[in-house]
Amino acid sequence: MLLLQLLINGLVTGSALGIIAISFSLAYSTTRIFHVAHAGIYTLAGYVAYALEKSGAPDIVGLLAAMAICAVAGALIQSELYARLAQRRASHLAVLIASLGLLAVIQNFLASVFTPNILPFGSAWRGRTLSFGGVTLTEVQIATLVICLAVFPCSLWFTRRTVLGKQIRAVASNPFLAEITALRPQRTFVIVMAIASAMVAIPGALVAFDFGVQPYDGTTVLLTATIAVIAGGIGSLTGAFLMAMLISVLQNLSLLVISGEWSVGVTFLIFLVFMLFRPRGLFTRR
Repeated sequence: MLLLQLLINGLVTGSALGIIAISFSLAYSTTRIFHVAHAGIYTLAGYVAYALEKSGAPDIVGLLAAMAICAVAGALIQSELYARLAQRRASHLAVLIASLGLLAVIQNFLASVFTPNILPFGSAWRGRTLSFGGVTLTEVQIATLVICLAVFPCSLWFTRRTVLGKQIRAVASNPFLAEITALRPQRTFVIVMAIASAMVAIPGALVAFDFGVQPYDGTTVLLTATIAVIAGGIGSLTGAFLMAMLISVLQNLSLLVISGEWSVGVTFLIFLVFMLFRPRGLFTRR
């Protein structure tokens, strides 16, 4: 039963990590910016939901508000920071350093306002559990699994079937050609960053409902999601999501044989294996 419990827990965690991975993949494959501050947006979503929960708002309102506020924050980051750096022809290293600096600003701002301690939610459904087949999950975990598994196919449909999704793919494929064909890449970059930020707010709020909020949690989560993006293949949303699920399941199953503090090493082992034998990623097309 322990094996099954760890497997299901891995799927729950992996579904949330998968949405983080595909949101980061969408932003990176389109803008070519290693958006490290994405971890700060993830953390911000949890604090927005926490603040609204403390004011008496339902958790669904907190989730929707977190998505809206994070979308605005993502759009502002692209238009007021990355776009201005691009106008000044800043190097990729300079943009990366700027993103790291912004992450530090977000994390320390949240720590100064809410304290750096872990702050749990007081929602009643947070502690309620359901058991089936020897497996026990909280209602928050079930909601996380269901919502994130629903968001994944919706994101694929959006990028492949909608006009805006096709424009985003065109800009990601060839920004120069998109510029001369009046697709306005800079405008598309802002839209993509807003969408990616709204997407990462979903697991950001849901995970916070379960484990509480802490200003510096997002960095490790984004690092793991980035490994999933690289191993799955840059630009492949399916690859990023599936690799995130696989990594999370392996991390949880590794608890059967090693201590929890070493389970993160499984993630880096997977990364090293892919870098050695499949550096282009598992789902990358020629």
